[in-house]
Amino acid sequence: MSTQANQAAQAPRAVVFAYHNVGVRCLQVLLARGVEVALVVTHRDNPNENIWFGSVADVAAEHGIPVVTPEDPADPVLAERVRAAAPDFIFSFYYRHMIPVALLDIAPQGAFNMHGSLLPKYRGRVPVNWAVLHGETETGATLHEMALKPDAGAIIDQTSVPILPDDTAGEVFEKVTVAAEQTLWRGLPGLIAGNAVRHPNELAAGSYFGGRKPEDGRIDWSQPAQAVYNLIRAVAPPYPGAFTDVAQRRFVVTRARLSRTRVPPGLPCGLQVVDNALLGICGDGNAIVIHELMLDGKPVTPEQFSQLNH
Repeated sequence: MSTQANQAAQAPRAVVFAYHNVGVRCLQVLLARGVEVALVVTHRDNPNENIWFGSVADVAAEHGIPVVTPEDPADPVLAERVRAAAPDFIFSFYYRHMIPVALLDIAPQGAFNMHGSLLPKYRGRVPVNWAVLHGETETGATLHEMALKPDAGAIIDQTSVPILPDDTAGEVFEKVTVAAEQTLWRGLPGLIAGNAVRHPNELAAGSYFGGRKPEDGRIDWSQPAQAVYNLIRAVAPPYPGAFTDVAQRRFVVTRARLSRTRVPPGLPCGLQVVDNALLGICGDGNAIVIHELMLDGKPVTPEQFSQLNH
């Protein structure tokens, strides 16, 4: 047998559960590292969701990899497909469902997940959005073993990225996607060789957060300006955006900045027009300068806002 054929025979096999941009990039890293991906499990795109990210299914199709989109990862039919693929590894890259432990156990060399935070901080759902909301100055991506609890297994490797003061969650997610790619690229050789070091995932030192609902984007103008600004950044497009209701109309703040000057005293909290500029007056007397305010999907000028509400 030639050296090339021998290497091909020894190529590790994997079943990959993946979605979103992190799924796209990490799938490509596996292929670049010579992993034979025998099956990709992903989601059907939801027509009610803003699909601003890449398609794992398209990447798999380009490489001739079979794709399945089960509604329930506990479906016995899926377990049979995974078992038939005879994977050495199972990987999960931004797949949105918990994968049953019985499924994970099919892979003799382990099951590993890429999470968009510096574990043990921000376990759970939408970790980038939560990190921005809480005013964090860094986050990152963590490759870890999968366990019964979400994001609870031993840490293989992680990469940090900065969160700048005006970064939106979308901008941070782009950095985290690159961090995920770097982390997997660095960690794969050790996993394949079977000598990857496991680091403890100290859950008691971290935090867990659930998913966010549309109502969570409602602005509470009585909060300090920094807290309001963090919310605006955390849900800015491509996410649905922070909103406020005025005169039975819903206005969405899509672009804003913290004001560098004190606002005139006595202005009530909420959206106000001051010197032909849209401001969000906050509970600590500071303001948010609104650079883009939307109503029914269309931008609203300060003059239009004044006319609508008088």
